[in-house]
Amino acid sequence: HSSTEFYSDYGIYDVTITVPNGYMVGATGVQREKQKQKDGTLRYRFYQADVHDFAWVASPVFIEVNDRFTHPKLPPVNIRLLLQPEHRRQAERILRATKAALENYGLWYGPYPYGHITVVDPAYGSRTGGMEYPTLFTAGTRFWNPYGGGSPEGVTVHEAGHQFWYGIVGNNEFEDAWLDEGLNTFSTGRVMFTVYGPTTYMRRYFRGFLPYLFRGIQTERVNYRRSSYRRGARSDVPATPSYRYFPETGRIITYSKTALWLYTLEKYLGWDVLQKGMSAYFHRYAFKHPHPEDFIHTLEEVSGQDLTWFFKPVFYDNAVFDYEVWIASSYPVPKFPPPSESESKSENNNKEKRHYRSHVVIRRNGDGIIPVTIEVGFEDGQVIREHWDGKNPWVMYRYERPARLAYAIVDPDEKLALDINFTNNSRSLKPRTNFAATKWATRWLVWFQHLLLVLTNLF
Repeated sequence: HSSTEFYSDYGIYDVTITVPNGYMVGATGVQREKQKQKDGTLRYRFYQADVHDFAWVASPVFIEVNDRFTHPKLPPVNIRLLLQPEHRRQAERILRATKAALENYGLWYGPYPYGHITVVDPAYGSRTGGMEYPTLFTAGTRFWNPYGGGSPEGVTVHEAGHQFWYGIVGNNEFEDAWLDEGLNTFSTGRVMFTVYGPTTYMRRYFRGFLPYLFRGIQTERVNYRRSSYRRGARSDVPATPSYRYFPETGRIITYSKTALWLYTLEKYLGWDVLQKGMSAYFHRYAFKHPHPEDFIHTLEEVSGQDLTWFFKPVFYDNAVFDYEVWIASSYPVPKFPPPSESESKSENNNKEKRHYRSHVVIRRNGDGIIPVTIEVGFEDGQVIREHWDGKNPWVMYRYERPARLAYAIVDPDEKLALDINFTNNSRSLKPRTNFAATKWATRWLVWFQHLLLVLTNLF
C-alpha cells in the first residue's frame, strides 16, 4: 500500500557493500571493515543486531563530521554526520538538533541503546530527505535556511526521534501508523518548543529559493499541526487500519491529529503522568510489536484512570470539537432592597449601588464531548471559573453582581488543542474592532516611510 510504510521483525544484519573508489558509505550499524580491492573498488562491511531494517547511502562528495553525545544520565552516542559540501555551515545546527532528540527522548521515555547514529544530509533534488531507518536517518536542509524558522532543526529532531518510536518500539506502521508517526510528531513538537521555543513563520519565494521570516508571526505549541488537522478533522476514524485511510488525509490523522490529542491528554492528565505512561509503554514494548490497545491500557494503568471518556471521541470516533462563547451579556437591574431616601440623594452612591445581571451561554457546535473550563471576568477584577462536562448542546451561567461582565472564555488554558475554531472561544463586551486595522496600518506606514527615505537618498 503506497500510503503506509514497512514493518518487519528484529534480527541481525551483517552486510558487505562494494562501491567505486572515492565513495564514502554510511549504513545501519557499525563499520567493521573497509578494504580497497584489486580492481580499485572499496568494500565496506557493517554489522548491527536488534534492528528490523537496514539502509545504506554512498556518495563521492560527502563531508564527514563526527561528534559525541554525552549526558550524565544517559549512555554516550557517537554521531556521524554525512553532509553535502554546500551545507557545511549548518553542521552544528544539525548536530545540536540530533543531540536534543537523544537527550529529551532519552530522559522522557528511555535511553537510546545502540551507541552510534548516522545522520545523512541528502543531495538536493534526490527527494530522499526526512526518512528513518535503524541507527541511520536522512535529515534535509537548504542552502539558505535562516535560524528560527524550524528548519533543519524540526526534520532532524523528528527523524532522530524515530529511532525511539519505530526503531526501538517497532509497531506495525502498516496498520497503526499513528503509534509511530503520531507519537513521534507529538514528541518532536515538545522537543522543539522545549529547546528552541516558538517557531517563526517562514515563507519561501522564487520556487523555494529565497526564504523570508515573518518575525511578528510565531507558532505556539498549542497550534502545532492545527492548520493541517482542520483540513481533514473528520476524514477518518483513527482506529481504522492506516492503509484504509483516505489517501489525501491519512497523514493528517496519523501525524497531526495524534499529536494534537496527545497534547490535549497532556493538559488534562499533566505532563508528569503522561510522561510516565509513555515511558512505561516504551520500556514494556522495546524490541516488540505493540498494538493500540497496549498503548491505551498502559496509560490507563499508569494514570489510574479509565480513559474511555477521552479515547472514545478522539480515537474510536471521528468526532469534531468546537466550543463557542455564544452569548455574553450584562445589563443594570434594580438592587433589592431599594436604596434609602438619603442614599438616593447621592449620585455617587447610586453608581456604587448599581447592580448588574450577566448571562454567559457556552455552546457545543461539534459532536465531540469533553469537559471544559469557562472563565468569566468582571470589570471589578473578579474572575470566576466554571467547569462543564460538555454533554448538553449548551449551558448557561447567570450572575448578579455589582460589577459589569467584562469577558467570557471557554477553555482559557487552551487544553483542548483539537478545537477546530479558536476564534469563537472568547467574547469581550468591549469591542476592539479597530485594533487589527490600526496595528497593520501602522506597520505598513513605517515600511512606506522607510521606502520613501531610500528613494530620497537615491534620487
